[in-house]
Amino acid sequence: MADALPLALCIIDASGRIRGVNRAFASLMETPVERLVGLPWPAVLPPGWAGPVDAALRPGPGAGEEADLQAGELVFRVSAAAVPGPDPCHVVLFEDQTQRRRLQHQLLQSEKMSAIGQLIAGVAHDLNNPLASVIGFADFLADAPDVPPRLREPVGVIRQEAERAAAIVRNLLGFARKQEPRRRPVPLSRALESCLALLRNEFLASRVETILEVEPDLPPIQADPTELQQVFLNLLTNAAHAIAGARQPGRVTIRARASGDLVLVEVEDDGPGIPPGQVEHVFEPFFTTKPRGEGTGLGLSIAGGIVRELGGRIGVRAGRAGGACFGIELPAAQGPAFVTPAATPLDPPAGLRVLVVDDEPHVLHFMRATLEAWGHAVDEAADGSEALERAVTGDFDLVVSDLRMPALGGREFYEALRARAPAVAERLVFSTGDTVRGDTLAFLEGLGRPWLHKPFRLVELRDLLARAGRRRDG
Repeated sequence: MADALPLALCIIDASGRIRGVNRAFASLMETPVERLVGLPWPAVLPPGWAGPVDAALRPGPGAGEEADLQAGELVFRVSAAAVPGPDPCHVVLFEDQTQRRRLQHQLLQSEKMSAIGQLIAGVAHDLNNPLASVIGFADFLADAPDVPPRLREPVGVIRQEAERAAAIVRNLLGFARKQEPRRRPVPLSRALESCLALLRNEFLASRVETILEVEPDLPPIQADPTELQQVFLNLLTNAAHAIAGARQPGRVTIRARASGDLVLVEVEDDGPGIPPGQVEHVFEPFFTTKPRGEGTGLGLSIAGGIVRELGGRIGVRAGRAGGACFGIELPAAQGPAFVTPAATPLDPPAGLRVLVVDDEPHVLHFMRATLEAWGHAVDEAADGSEALERAVTGDFDLVVSDLRMPALGGREFYEALRARAPAVAERLVFSTGDTVRGDTLAFLEGLGRPWLHKPFRLVELRDLLARAGRRRDG
């Protein structure tokens, strides 16, 4: 009967010798059953186990307390129960907790990622507001005819570096955004470039050179952009860690080409490679070649699951330079790649009346300066409550409102405006630096109208003004 138990069981008599064990215990000790019976119990246990087992066997207060034992990567919970009678003994049970602990760790990591996603949402909003001011004023100065020629290059550098910072924030938002997968034709080169930009600092710190070789006219992939990004981020991060572990500079090469109805992608590094005998396990959940405490063993498993859900395959082999080379096959999409339409650079008519609503004074400043320079009449409000009274009483051609504001937020401002002045509510366009939360994105998309994602370029603002002008005149 004891051999049918999934637990390792050991019976210890009053003299401290082993009276009997089951097969699970013998397998755990890597010793035949018949050789264990009769031995003193401390002699058969691995180093470090005797203390916790002795505490579980000790009579008095605390007797029978459970304790955790470590055996390499395995974790066991030990407990003991006294069996009274004419021939008293103790039954000691060793329960394998490894899988449960791994699942607990996975849940903890998932909760951490959820918390990080919420943190990124707040940080992105806080960063995108000042970036909107920096990029907006840089655009404003670049368009100004009275800026001295010697200042035009510094202004261009300011705008370029601010846009680089904004791209990093966008990549973080894309990775952290939690929503149902929405698959569409995605240009692979853009997904790869986005991942490389996101990992740029890590590659520099690890002295890793990256080479991107994408075949021209590569067909798009039918995928959710965030899922596709997660696959490549896992592969690229693992490659960087492998090279960093070798403590010398290295190179990661990403190749993408078409082959019939498939798109083939390779991520190859020149690090130390994967040890023999471990290659077939790299896509298993919780398996990792990294030192203890440096990896969860989930990244490649998740990447493999995403690739298979997309109808593709993923594998690994030795690289040309001795490292590892991960290869992915994905079916090409049937339709053209989805590209966010660029704002139409039309010259809007002058003389529009615009209400700008934002709790950031610098954003209000640059919006007023820009719009007035273009010949428009501008009114401003610092929150939704103040904006509501002005919007109801004023005949505005366009209302540009932030989404997250104190007192009365943008969503509440829109609902109140729709109830009191529905015609003006139809002219409201939101600007926001936070679309990481699914409800925010769903709300914006549900309106069926464009919105400005902070930091935005002035060409996007011109497009909104042109639309407002056509609506007013037509």
